[in-house]
Amino acid sequence: MAAKNCPACGGTGWRVEQASGGGRVAVPCACTAGDREAQGRKRARIPARYSDRDFENFEIDPYDRQEAHAAAWSKSLKEAKFVVESFVREYPAGSEHGLLLMGSCGVGKTHLAVAALKALAARGHEVLFYDYRDLLKQIQASYNPESQTTEMEVLDPVLKTEVLLLDDLGSSKPSTWALETVGHILSSRYNDNRVTIMTTNFLDAPREPGDEKLEQRVGKRVRSRLHEICRTVNITAPDFRERIKRAWS
Repeated sequence: MAAKNCPACGGTGWRVEQASGGGRVAVPCACTAGDREAQGRKRARIPARYSDRDFENFEIDPYDRQEAHAAAWSKSLKEAKFVVESFVREYPAGSEHGLLLMGSCGVGKTHLAVAALKALAARGHEVLFYDYRDLLKQIQASYNPESQTTEMEVLDPVLKTEVLLLDDLGSSKPSTWALETVGHILSSRYNDNRVTIMTTNFLDAPREPGDEKLEQRVGKRVRSRLHEICRTVNITAPDFRERIKRAWS
């Protein structure tokens, strides 16, 4: 909403300026920028908890430097940030490939992905955020005879948005239906030259015995397709959120 006492627009949200071809035109006032940004986040479905995430506040050195691997962890975070920022800076050049951010919980994958999404949205690109598990639940809910939403009403923006962020890939139980659904989404977007950014906690080579591989969570076919459509960004670092929590306790 416009600021009631704005000297430029008088609270209308519009100001009049000289047009380049002569005459005068009404343009949105700067005082409405915050509201437009909030509306943009709402359309993009970016969760409120991530509303402040950007490249500027992404920490690349959050660990105690006395720890043996702190320098290597920070280097991995720095390299990941560089790759994602470069992707945004160069977009749409090279947009035949999206990004797959892989790493343990709490290393900042979603932070970087949302920062990219917001930066692209600020440049006028159409973007959309979806949590992988929530998306599958919404599609399943559309099958209910009492649902007011059809499957295609859920899927249409997912398939057609210019840049999709699919967060926490593989978090849902890998049923045949789920694998076919995500495979359809990724194949359709790739065939239509639409960019997909994804994050996942599942790795190709798990660090702990018993941990599942990404292939086990999304299927061999989808994992193979991801190699084709995305540049993989591996973040090798521990959960710094858990370390902060322990430090406070």
